[in-house]
Amino acid sequence: MSTPAPRWKPSVTVAAIVEHAGRFLIVEEETSEGLRLNNPAGHLDPGESLPQAVVREVLEETARAFTPGGLVGIYLTRFHRPATGDDVTYLRVAFRGSVGEPLPGRTLDDGIVRTLWLTPDELRASAARHRSPLVLRCMEDHLAGRAYPLELLQADASLLQPWTLG
Repeated sequence: MSTPAPRWKPSVTVAAIVEHAGRFLIVEEETSEGLRLNNPAGHLDPGESLPQAVVREVLEETARAFTPGGLVGIYLTRFHRPATGDDVTYLRVAFRGSVGEPLPGRTLDDGIVRTLWLTPDELRASAARHRSPLVLRCMEDHLAGRAYPLELLQADASLLQPWTLG
């Protein structure tokens, strides 16, 4: 009897697309590939809804409160790092929304060097420094008017149950 192959699972991430006065909120972060630019983004944690995850990630990475206003899109991308053999597929849920001013006393997450407000042209010109091709894709989709209601996302009450590994 053969052992079944492990089930493939994409890594679920969330990202915030924040435009204000024609500029987009971007984080500059330390990665194993050097300093990279990214949307405020991160992984979905156990027990969180997708909107809760993006609000948390934006706060951690920018020290700003984020208010989701809609969805820009849901994206699949694959990242392969030849040096280590890492091969990860990401499922990214991108939200559009707004942020407040930086909150006093909040520090940026480890690895986040600073936040920037970049124009679309500045983001396009810096594509070689993007952490993912989705940084540019999400901005372009936002500029194209892609906007879907938050009600598309549903979170079952089972998310609030105690988390068990097994």
